[in-house]
Amino acid sequence: MTTKTLLVTGASAGFGAAIAAKFAGNGWRVIACARRAERLAQLVDRFGADRVHTAAFDIRDEAALRAALDALPENFRGIDLLVNNAGLALSTAKAQDCDLAQWRQMIDTNVTALVTLTRLLLPQLIERRGAIVNISSISGTYPYTGGNVYGGTKAFVTQFSTNLRTDLHGTGVRVSNVEPGMAETEFTLVRTGGNHAASDKLYAGAHPITAQDIADTVWWIANLPPHLNVNRIEVMPVSQSAAGLQVVREA
Repeated sequence: MTTKTLLVTGASAGFGAAIAAKFAGNGWRVIACARRAERLAQLVDRFGADRVHTAAFDIRDEAALRAALDALPENFRGIDLLVNNAGLALSTAKAQDCDLAQWRQMIDTNVTALVTLTRLLLPQLIERRGAIVNISSISGTYPYTGGNVYGGTKAFVTQFSTNLRTDLHGTGVRVSNVEPGMAETEFTLVRTGGNHAASDKLYAGAHPITAQDIADTVWWIANLPPHLNVNRIEVMPVSQSAAGLQVVREA
């Protein structure tokens, strides 16, 4: 059986690290991309350089991205699955109190970098009748206070996935959008600038989604028969559900 190859972004922690480990542990070659080289090296230590190739760079840097793709070893060049996982939320402030630089960083990471990598890999994904899994969020569907630009970027990812499916009609390339709800990873630590108390409070007693849960979901999608496509899959912990609408009343 031919060994397949996965490229996953944001592979140094959370969903991305779990996805990389899930696929490497089940016989795939994995190209693990992220900024933190020391975290990526742990995947090589665990699975070996013949199974995992790492590329440490900032996904927002297009020149570095192109260089990483150009430098892929020969046995990692045939990419069958792209998992666009890299992304982040910054701040829980309301829009009127937000830092514009943080908004731009979220857009550059969650939107611009994602579409750039996708476009660069589309020719070979079409040639290999491969697949794309985009990691979006329920924040792209359900608004909440402080969600502002983060939610907007994830709504983009969801719609972009649907439009990709339309454009790729007839090519055999599958496109899926995974939309997790509350998940306990480094997400809240990044969002709050490293506030462990805030992160612990958010997840306490909630039995949130784990990184392994999402890795298992992506694995299931990737291994469906080639005539099946999961367009969108929304995943929440049982403890979470959609909230009501807000109403302000005059005194």
